[in-house]
Amino acid sequence: MAKGKTPALPAAVDDTLAMLGRADYVADRSLATAVHLALHLGRPLFLEGEAGVGKTEIAKVLASALGRKLIRLQCYEGLDVASAVYEWDYARQMIEIRLAEAGDEGREEIESTIFSDRFLIKRPLLQALEPELDGPPVLLIDELDRTDEPFEAYLLELLSDFQVTIPEIGTIHAKHPPIVVITSNRTREIHDALKRRCFYYWVDYPDAARELEILAKKAPGAAPELSQAVVGFVQKLRKMDLFKLPGIAETIDWTEALMQLDVLELTPNAINDTLGVLLKYQDDIARIQGSEAARLLDQVKAELAAAPRGA
Repeated sequence: MAKGKTPALPAAVDDTLAMLGRADYVADRSLATAVHLALHLGRPLFLEGEAGVGKTEIAKVLASALGRKLIRLQCYEGLDVASAVYEWDYARQMIEIRLAEAGDEGREEIESTIFSDRFLIKRPLLQALEPELDGPPVLLIDELDRTDEPFEAYLLELLSDFQVTIPEIGTIHAKHPPIVVITSNRTREIHDALKRRCFYYWVDYPDAARELEILAKKAPGAAPELSQAVVGFVQKLRKMDLFKLPGIAETIDWTEALMQLDVLELTPNAINDTLGVLLKYQDDIARIQGSEAARLLDQVKAELAAAPRGA
């Protein structure tokens, strides 16, 4: 790619799938279709699913593959306009007021000065509306379900018209709307009014074949036998009634941890020693540790031994 030249949007769903693959993101065709439509129709992409299934990574991959700036708003309880959109630099404004008063400037002149762009602190949502040389940025609104409903309602104007209203200045409108990716871990339901403004996609846990493909890209140094055993074991865990099922991120972390410990073959001892990498709650660890881990591993090994070679 020539310097300063921004990659064009993928022309077809197959091109979108290939673009994600080149960035080591293993997606199925339905997810690639949702991404493709969001890119070409200018609608936000709303990704919902359990933690660790690769929702946030989609925004990072799009920014990297398309040569765009990534602007991330990490959501949390109590997030407000001052942290997400803008706030005024009150300290600098007070200094400016005192200097203006010392120079006998009038009230209207002072107001027009202090409520100007140079005193405006731009937070992620406002930054995303500004033009960029490389094209509209990718705006990631991550874990929206962690915010309060009033903030969710505030987003409606942004997602409908890609504009923000600042009382002292007026309405700031994006000439070219950003590429918006919204994620939710579904700790609470997001209102229909916001979902209607987006393309929706549920990002599920991968099946064994796709998870193996992901591991081959994210942990290429792992022996095939170890990767197969790891994926088989994780797939068994996801069928259990655990407080928090392991996501793809935990599968990758666990594989890398086993490699770091020079584990070439998955054993009950290796599982017991490293379960804290895979499971994040003590009740889940206590339930799996010991005899249950050995039982699950025996099932995995039996299934792998019975599988046709090359499968």
